Amino acid sequence: MIRVRRARPADGDALGEIHATAWEVAYGPFFDPEFAARGVRSRRTRWHARITGGTGTILLAEDDGRLLALSSFGPSSDRPDHAEIHSFYGHPDGWGSGIARTLMTETLRHLRDDGFPRVHLWTLRDTPRSRRFYTACGFVGTGAARTFDFGDGNPLAQVEYGRSCSC
Repeated sequence: MIRVRRARPADGDALGEIHATAWEVAYGPFFDPEFAARGVRSRRTRWHARITGGTGTILLAEDDGRLLALSSFGPSSDRPDHAEIHSFYGHPDGWGSGIARTLMTETLRHLRDDGFPRVHLWTLRDTPRSRRFYTACGFVGTGAARTFDFGDGNPLAQVEYGRSCSC
């Protein structure tokens, strides 16, 4: 049974495992192996500070007690009255199970209940799996694009998606 809840301080390791594993599979191939390995290590440890930092909301989805997906969201930094999904990751063990779809539905419900009419997010242009997922969840490309440097001096193209927060 899939259940969604707010992340707690004790969830830092689980959040790190979800983020690191999903990032390694989806984004790792874009980087030099040594840089990718450092990125995975970093993602395993950064969530403790994010939970206790109190900025935005972090939700976790679990299936039969196993934490498999996370979303992190809050007000958009550059669009008044919009929310932004800052992170949305599913552990590969949960891909295709419906857990990410359930988490997205709950994320949108939280945003709607918090009074946000619209939400946007950025994803790598060359990650067709994530782009198909966002499209299946009702997001549409806005036409906006930018580059993002993960720290290796090799900026990657990102595209923006948006939608109403109504479910």
